[in-house]
Amino acid sequence: MTVAHSVPPTPDPDRGAAAEPGAGTPGTRPPHVLLAPDKFKGSLGATEVARHLAAGLRRARPGLSVTTLPIADGGEGTVDALVQCGFRRRIVTVGGPTGRAVRASYAQRGDTAVVELAQSSGLDLLPDHIRAPLTASSRGAGEVVRAALDTGARTIVLGLGGSACTDGGAGLLGALGARFTDAGGGAIPDGGAALRGLAHADLSGLDPRLASTEFVLATDVDAPLLGPGGAAVLYGPQKGAGPSDVAVLEAGLGRLLDVLTSTVGPHAGRIAALPGAGAAGGSGFGALVCLGARRRPGVDVVLDAVGIEQALRDATLVVTGEGSMDAQTLQGKAPLGVARRARLHGVPVIAVCGRLSLTREQVAAAGFRAGYTLGSLEPDPERSIAAAAQLLEAMGRSIAREHLPEVGVVGGR
Repeated sequence: MTVAHSVPPTPDPDRGAAAEPGAGTPGTRPPHVLLAPDKFKGSLGATEVARHLAAGLRRARPGLSVTTLPIADGGEGTVDALVQCGFRRRIVTVGGPTGRAVRASYAQRGDTAVVELAQSSGLDLLPDHIRAPLTASSRGAGEVVRAALDTGARTIVLGLGGSACTDGGAGLLGALGARFTDAGGGAIPDGGAALRGLAHADLSGLDPRLASTEFVLATDVDAPLLGPGGAAVLYGPQKGAGPSDVAVLEAGLGRLLDVLTSTVGPHAGRIAALPGAGAAGGSGFGALVCLGARRRPGVDVVLDAVGIEQALRDATLVVTGEGSMDAQTLQGKAPLGVARRARLHGVPVIAVCGRLSLTREQVAAAGFRAGYTLGSLEPDPERSIAAAAQLLEAMGRSIAREHLPEVGVVGGR
């Protein structure tokens, strides 16, 4: 096994020698590993990643104490991660990004529901995987929200990521009772392109339960609604938009902003410039303006929900990661969120990934002791993805040998 970037551990001055789990000296806690990975997109979900890492760790250190805590950052995989940690999965049939019916799930515990927009309006739900940048809608996400309200949810977390649409949240709001009409009073079609013909927004029909519902946007996207770094220009091409399509979508979002400014007041313009307004094709903007939502980094929302703080109190080593660790990881993706939390507890962190494009210095500065990549075992990307399970088990064995003592191992849990 090759370690892509190995960083000498830095003792935490607040914890002293006890922060170093590999010492194996008398008085230190027996090793206990917390596995908190995100998904390896296109290969394995976070639960599978954790399971294979655990198998490799225990093969090298039989009886090792391991806790698995799959995580996400508000995008794809968020519902799955929360279901693993005690939330109930609820499944509803809604209109997908093109209106075709899809089965979407959301997570609920008590009166809190977590709605993952990608479950109803995501790129992976497009029929035959054909991109529809001009017509894809967020309406299905609004239908899931309505279903959550019907089951008693009064705090709704909207996980924004992986969307196929760039409609400013007009579809989401439409499913909740808003009306968006053209100059003749006719309802405009779904999708970002149709927003260019928007003349009026009537919010009086919004579901009255929304007034007593708290909305939280869980997203790591800090883009504003408009401009070079906004929803259409920055993320439209990922959804299949060519240059002319991007111009159409930008114009549509601009028109939505103008109409909502006339409807709710000038604060709509200030909200459009906020980080996160451009998340999920501008759905962040619609939720911020019309639902009174507040934004939190998606990974923080998930980490709090799965109980990361308690898990870290028991850990002597943390392993986290995602499919590709790159510059976006450093902007607040799930592994960085885990590393920041672990640092507060003085627990060292190992990163695992399929592909690593960060330098040794960036890995260290982000708080990781070492970075492991599947590519060091299998350089061919296609074969690496296909054999990810076996490679992760091999990676787990290497982490155990290189970062855990052979003495003091206690029963697993």
